[in-house]
Amino acid sequence: MSGELFIGLMSGTSADGVDAVLVQSDDTGSRLLATHHRALPKHLRADILAFRQSGDDELHRLATLDARLADEYAASTSALLTDAGVSAEAVTAIGQHGQTLRHHPSGDVPYTVQIGDPNRLAERTGITVVADFRRRDMAAGGQGAPLVPAFHASKLAAPGIATAVVNIGGIANVTLIAADGSVSGWDTGPGNTLLDAWVSLHLGVPFDDAGRWAATGDVIRPLLADMLDDPYFTRPHPKSTGPEQFNLDWVRSHLAGEAADADVQRTLIELTAESIAGALVDASPEVVRVCGGGARNDLLMHCLTERLSDSEVTTTAAVGVDPAWVEAWAFAWLAEQTLAGRPGNLSGVTGARGPRVLGGIYPA
Repeated sequence: MSGELFIGLMSGTSADGVDAVLVQSDDTGSRLLATHHRALPKHLRADILAFRQSGDDELHRLATLDARLADEYAASTSALLTDAGVSAEAVTAIGQHGQTLRHHPSGDVPYTVQIGDPNRLAERTGITVVADFRRRDMAAGGQGAPLVPAFHASKLAAPGIATAVVNIGGIANVTLIAADGSVSGWDTGPGNTLLDAWVSLHLGVPFDDAGRWAATGDVIRPLLADMLDDPYFTRPHPKSTGPEQFNLDWVRSHLAGEAADADVQRTLIELTAESIAGALVDASPEVVRVCGGGARNDLLMHCLTERLSDSEVTTTAAVGVDPAWVEAWAFAWLAEQTLAGRPGNLSGVTGARGPRVLGGIYPA
């Protein structure tokens, strides 16, 4: 097999599981060879989600979660390699995003916390690990997020065509690649995080499959307007956010009186679509490529397509990249950048003082 092999690992805001990809990279570019998704154990997911609020004995909880998640990453890596019929010795490195527990890019002392001990992962797999990508960008004055726009620009845009890549994970972010190749990007606000939290609370399922439950409800226009008045949506970029800001308490703070649960879910769909479309209105992209879990929400995709009627709106599958695996692939690419001594951030996106080689390297 020619070229180098890299693994990308991603566990997103929902903490529902680990996405793992095996990527082959050579002078002609990179190709996706194999994928694997591993659901996180329910008790581990519950402990991760609980950590988003302050609680007792946080240092012990943080340390044990760090180790437990690393073991899940190692199991995901092993399953991926088994599926692909590839040995660990053949892999150059793992790019591991880590599970974000807290992200506070503003204030007197900005910080971000990701877990999934890379030392333990390197020891369990026998593969070099590149991790802790965000903190170097933050040390240089950046937001530490989003980091995927550099990958989007390299993989998902065509020269001379103004393109927007919209990643709808727990938090939604946009990458704008102008026709001249210049790149900007930022977190637009909630993607799936509020949708998942609301449906889990009321139906006991992790997500609203294809938006079917939301489709039974009606938009509550005063609620939508009130939520869109949140200062985050009009704050200048660079900017990033997370479930620390957009969570169930935030939704409840905007509710006034009784509201049908499905109507709230429908309104949250509109919130995600409207905040994304609002971020793109001045850019007027020719094409919009959607990736992340939101690409599987048919109602959300319909709402976006309606709002962006002057653009060609598709998922990233239109350019040969399965939308489910874009983020994991991005961190395989970032690991390759780090090992080659190349910057992984875009200062125009994160606000850092300049390009930086990101992450720490944990040898096998």
